[in-house]
Amino acid sequence: MNLTYYGHACFSVKVAGKTLLFDPFITPNSLAHDIDVSKIAADFILVSHGHGDHVADVIEIAQRTGATIITSYEVGDWFESKKGVKNVQAMNHGGAAKTDFGRVKLTAAIHSSSMPDGSYGGNPCGFVVESQDGNFYYSGDTALTMDMKLIGEQTKLRFAVFPIGDFYTMGIEDALRAADFVGVTKFVGVHYDTLPPIKIDRAFALEAARSAGKELLLPKIGESIEV
Repeated sequence: MNLTYYGHACFSVKVAGKTLLFDPFITPNSLAHDIDVSKIAADFILVSHGHGDHVADVIEIAQRTGATIITSYEVGDWFESKKGVKNVQAMNHGGAAKTDFGRVKLTAAIHSSSMPDGSYGGNPCGFVVESQDGNFYYSGDTALTMDMKLIGEQTKLRFAVFPIGDFYTMGIEDALRAADFVGVTKFVGVHYDTLPPIKIDRAFALEAARSAGKELLLPKIGESIEV
């Protein structure tokens, strides 16, 4: 599968001929100034929670591409009822749905969630994506949880995507434990360097992963990699 990183917690994965875009936060991100949002493709936009650093470009991209938004119930309702966005698939935790690319299941995440206008954002979530090309897990913004062990027991994953910036989410140490819990040796790090509190020591993170027998992938903003 091909993954493109757009900065912060935003990335896309090409799955079964479809482009899945996660948590688009590009135009307000000074580190992503070389990314042209008007050229980003999306068949589906998966939104983990309502914070501005995860939803900033959802509406523009969804309206331009006609992409289906997959998210939690309250976030989906906000996009539909307050922003007039069409093609919203609002789900809830533990639920799964068949899609054009395979199957997607919402997982629990330990974080907070509110919409940019202060509206209630429900509970944050992560996603397990299953497809003919392989399966992967995006935890969303979260702390380390024992629930992650259930994901590894239920689904054989090709890779995972975890936040590693610490302060607001897991740091690298907890992300490595999360990788053990879900049963992957390869994971992509996101949600780091965008703000001073989540600036990471890249060399330390990479060495910590190597020492733990894991492959930590840190693509540059705008870079595409095979996972």
